[in-house]
Amino acid sequence: MRILVVEDDRDLNRQLAEALIQAGYVVDRAADGEEGHFLGDTEPYDAVILDVGLPRMDGISVLERWRRDGRTMPVLILTARDRWSDKVAGIDAGADDYVAKPFHVEEVLARVRALIRRAAGHASSDIHCGPLRLDTRASRASLDGTPLKLTSHEYRLLSYLMHHQGEVVSRAVLTEHMYDQDFDRDSNTIEVFIGRLRRKIGSDMIETVRGLGYRLSPPTP
Repeated sequence: MRILVVEDDRDLNRQLAEALIQAGYVVDRAADGEEGHFLGDTEPYDAVILDVGLPRMDGISVLERWRRDGRTMPVLILTARDRWSDKVAGIDAGADDYVAKPFHVEEVLARVRALIRRAAGHASSDIHCGPLRLDTRASRASLDGTPLKLTSHEYRLLSYLMHHQGEVVSRAVLTEHMYDQDFDRDSNTIEVFIGRLRRKIGSDMIETVRGLGYRLSPPTP
């Protein structure tokens, strides 16, 4: 899962990014509205954390332009605690949720998890696919109750497939959601990680749809 953080406070930007990375996300960062708008307009994100008070272009304007251009990724806005008008303006502009400053990072993480799973059609923090269970709160996966030992890349791949189970997901889409903008992306490495996951969860759960991509589904009885 790939997140964009747009925040001009350098320390807060770094703090949010570090917490998100620790939780298993891939993170891109921007420090002003113009850069944030450009990234959100050109890169695919599973969620965006967007400050309202940004230099060069304010967060509300950024969000309005994204929505006007058809960008539908979930957006969590950061507002000042005493600026209720920012909260109203953000929701009206197309924000999905908000957090008032100052805040606990754990609250932001919880709201991001909720936005991502709702966007994928999941109501619970625990996502199941047959014997597979993904605990999004703890960033852990298990098979038949036994914890899976996954690398960070394997977890990101499994998490994306679990959120989008039953759908055919192309290698290009998986690559875009597993690596940040500065990573030297090679979609061929997806095949390597798919192979590793199959050895850990069973080869019958991840189907190769020739010419299209991969689909995660519960094993057939």
